[in-house]
Amino acid sequence: MSIHYPKPGKEKLLIESMHRFGKAMEGKNGLIMAHTTKEEDSDRLIGLAIWNSKEDWLAARPAMIEAVKDDPFEDWELNPPDVFHSTEV
Repeated sequence: MSIHYPKPGKEKLLIESMHRFGKAMEGKNGLIMAHTTKEEDSDRLIGLAIWNSKEDWLAARPAMIEAVKDDPFEDWELNPPDVFHSTEV
């Protein structure tokens, strides 16, 4: 899960980037679901992806990074995103 903090006027660009990142996941082994959402009470954008295993996620990661490698996040985000990697307990 990632929580992004878009700068004013940059939300659309950041959403498009998150969609490219999500599109790069499609068809990869182990992907259960991926969504981009907007928090109702703020401007925060939330990316959520659920994978069968950490190994599947790690195998798909290079394609996801490639999809957004040229995106100027420092121009689009107020702060670096909060990123959480968690496992089922």
